[in-house]
Amino acid sequence: MSRTWLTVDTDDAHHRPWQQGHPSRSKDPAGQRTPRQPSERWLTGLQRFGEWVHHTQHAVTVFVIKDQLDHTASREALLQLAAIGGTRLTFASHGSSHRSWGAWPEDAAALTEAVRASLAANAEAFGEQARPWFRSPSGYVAPWMAAALSEAGIVVDSSVNPSWLMRRKAGPTRRWSDVTDAMGEAGLVERPWAVQRGWPTCGPALHLPGFAGRSRRTWRRLPPALSKEEMDGAVTGDGSLSTVYWHAIDHARRKGRWVPPIRAT
Repeated sequence: MSRTWLTVDTDDAHHRPWQQGHPSRSKDPAGQRTPRQPSERWLTGLQRFGEWVHHTQHAVTVFVIKDQLDHTASREALLQLAAIGGTRLTFASHGSSHRSWGAWPEDAAALTEAVRASLAANAEAFGEQARPWFRSPSGYVAPWMAAALSEAGIVVDSSVNPSWLMRRKAGPTRRWSDVTDAMGEAGLVERPWAVQRGWPTCGPALHLPGFAGRSRRTWRRLPPALSKEEMDGAVTGDGSLSTVYWHAIDHARRKGRWVPPIRAT
């Protein structure tokens, strides 16, 4: 039976590409001037997400940005989430500072170093809940990144949003197939995000006018979610798998009552 991999990103408002991490879109491209204090909305969203996991008993992979583990308040919130979720939560890398690596000139050595630091921070914080899986910040991922990720110890990548609308994020050739081919050649398993006839359905698409309705309908038709017992084998294996993601901060929407539009399993 087909399954769905539920994943969540921990981006706060200051991690958005208009704020930092992108060479041309950001006010602070290098991310050196951006404060790292977590927002109250993010703290609320993370708490509500933990409550949702506890209530539904779903298994979810959380892609964490390393700089959140470097700040006391966000670190404590993430550790509390890990304790609440227990073995139902796994924690993977969303980079070290939300730098949009695929939008910058190639720098394999720096990417490898940053991802290694992220994996080490996750291992120290989350122990047996940590996994060597990666998602590129803001969805920018180029073919050159594959070998660098492999060198860092990554075994699964989930950065590809195979929508024609998002092809500008796929590196110089703007072809998602070039990215997935490079990941395979580097020995990585690629888990692309679910789309609907080429339209994006994950992340911001859940809330944007013109995309939200399509996204919700697609999510409600997803196969059952992976159980915690199935998680590792299914994600790292060679079988087909639907992959979706939303943001932990989304749970602060609707006065803290928002939940992802997936059916109960």
